Amino acid sequence: MRLEVQKYLFDIQEACQLITEFTAGKTFDDYKNNAMLRSAVERQFEIIGEALNQMLKLEPSLTSVITDSRRIVDFRNLLIHGYAKVSNEVVWGIVESNLPIIAQQVNQLLANSE
Repeated sequence: MRLEVQKYLFDIQEACQLITEFTAGKTFDDYKNNAMLRSAVERQFEIIGEALNQMLKLEPSLTSVITDSRRIVDFRNLLIHGYAKVSNEVVWGIVESNLPIIAQQVNQLLANSE
Protein backbone atom coordinates (compact mmCIF):
# COMPACT_ATOMS: atom_id res chain seq x y z
CA MET A 1 0.00 0.00 0.00
CA ARG A 2 1.31 3.42 -0.95
CA LEU A 3 2.56 5.65 1.83
CA GLU A 4 0.13 8.44 0.88
CA VAL A 5 -2.81 6.05 1.18
CA GLN A 6 -1.60 4.93 4.60
CA LYS A 7 -1.37 8.57 5.71
CA TYR A 8 -5.01 9.14 4.78
CA LEU A 9 -5.98 5.95 6.59
CA PHE A 10 -4.18 7.18 9.71
CA ASP A 11 -6.03 10.51 9.44
CA ILE A 12 -9.35 8.68 9.22
CA GLN A 13 -8.41 6.42 12.12
CA GLU A 14 -7.49 9.40 14.29
CA ALA A 15 -10.70 11.26 13.42
CA CYS A 16 -12.77 8.18 14.29
CA GLN A 17 -10.96 7.88 17.61
CA LEU A 18 -11.53 11.55 18.39
CA ILE A 19 -15.25 11.36 17.64
CA THR A 20 -15.46 8.29 19.87
CA GLU A 21 -13.67 10.15 22.67
CA PHE A 22 -15.77 13.30 22.23
CA THR A 23 -19.05 11.38 22.40
CA ALA A 24 -18.16 8.79 25.05
CA GLY A 25 -20.81 8.81 27.76
CA LYS A 26 -22.85 11.43 25.91
CA THR A 27 -26.50 11.23 24.90
CA PHE A 28 -28.22 12.73 21.90
CA ASP A 29 -29.50 15.54 24.14
CA ASP A 30 -25.93 16.26 25.27
CA TYR A 31 -24.90 16.44 21.63
CA LYS A 32 -27.86 18.56 20.55
CA ASN A 33 -27.36 21.08 23.36
CA ASN A 34 -23.58 21.51 23.10
CA ALA A 35 -22.42 23.63 20.15
CA MET A 36 -18.76 22.89 20.85
CA LEU A 37 -19.37 19.13 20.81
CA ARG A 38 -21.37 19.36 17.59
CA SER A 39 -18.63 21.45 15.97
CA ALA A 40 -15.91 19.06 17.06
CA VAL A 41 -17.75 15.99 15.79
CA GLU A 42 -18.66 17.62 12.49
CA ARG A 43 -15.06 18.74 11.97
CA GLN A 44 -13.79 15.20 12.41
CA PHE A 45 -16.39 13.91 9.95
CA GLU A 46 -15.16 16.53 7.48
CA ILE A 47 -11.64 15.17 7.91
CA ILE A 48 -12.84 11.59 7.43
CA GLY A 49 -14.68 12.50 4.24
CA GLU A 50 -11.85 14.54 2.76
CA ALA A 51 -9.17 11.97 3.63
CA LEU A 52 -11.33 9.23 2.13
CA ASN A 53 -11.94 11.28 -1.01
CA GLN A 54 -8.23 11.93 -1.52
CA MET A 55 -7.34 8.32 -0.72
CA LEU A 56 -9.82 6.95 -3.26
CA LYS A 57 -8.35 9.18 -5.94
CA LEU A 58 -5.01 7.46 -5.31
CA GLU A 59 -6.42 3.97 -4.78
CA PRO A 60 -9.89 3.62 -6.38
CA SER A 61 -9.96 -0.11 -5.62
CA LEU A 62 -10.51 0.72 -1.93
CA THR A 63 -14.00 1.99 -2.75
CA SER A 64 -15.32 -1.54 -2.35
CA VAL A 65 -13.45 -2.05 0.94
CA ILE A 66 -14.91 0.96 2.79
CA THR A 67 -18.67 0.54 3.20
CA ASP A 68 -20.63 3.48 1.79
CA SER A 69 -17.45 5.32 0.81
CA ARG A 70 -19.31 7.55 -1.66
CA ARG A 71 -21.94 8.43 0.96
CA ILE A 72 -19.18 9.32 3.44
CA VAL A 73 -17.65 11.76 0.96
CA ASP A 74 -21.12 13.14 0.15
CA PHE A 75 -21.75 13.63 3.89
CA ARG A 76 -18.50 15.61 4.14
CA ASN A 77 -19.67 17.80 1.27
CA LEU A 78 -23.01 18.38 2.99
CA LEU A 79 -21.28 19.37 6.23
CA ILE A 80 -19.12 21.91 4.41
CA HIS A 81 -21.36 23.22 1.64
CA GLY A 82 -24.85 22.48 2.91
CA TYR A 83 -24.30 23.08 6.60
CA ALA A 84 -27.73 24.71 7.00
CA LYS A 85 -29.34 21.38 6.08
CA VAL A 86 -27.34 19.32 8.58
CA SER A 87 -29.59 17.50 11.02
CA ASN A 88 -28.37 16.76 14.54
CA GLU A 89 -30.34 13.51 14.43
CA VAL A 90 -28.57 12.39 11.26
CA VAL A 91 -25.10 13.21 12.59
CA TRP A 92 -25.80 11.43 15.88
CA GLY A 93 -27.18 8.43 14.00
CA ILE A 94 -23.98 8.22 11.98
CA VAL A 95 -21.92 8.43 15.18
CA GLU A 96 -23.85 5.52 16.65
CA SER A 97 -24.37 3.32 13.58
CA ASN A 98 -21.77 4.03 10.92
CA LEU A 99 -18.70 5.27 12.77
CA PRO A 100 -17.88 1.88 14.34
CA ILE A 101 -18.02 0.25 10.88
CA ILE A 102 -15.76 2.87 9.30
CA ALA A 103 -13.29 2.61 12.20
CA GLN A 104 -13.20 -1.19 11.99
CA GLN A 105 -12.61 -1.22 8.24
CA VAL A 106 -9.85 1.40 8.44
CA ASN A 107 -8.18 -0.41 11.33
CA GLN A 108 -8.27 -3.64 9.30
CA LEU A 109 -6.75 -1.95 6.25
CA LEU A 110 -3.94 -0.51 8.39
CA ALA A 111 -3.31 -3.85 10.08
CA ASN A 112 -3.09 -5.56 6.67
CA SER A 113 -0.67 -2.94 5.35
CA GLU A 114 2.03 -3.68 7.93
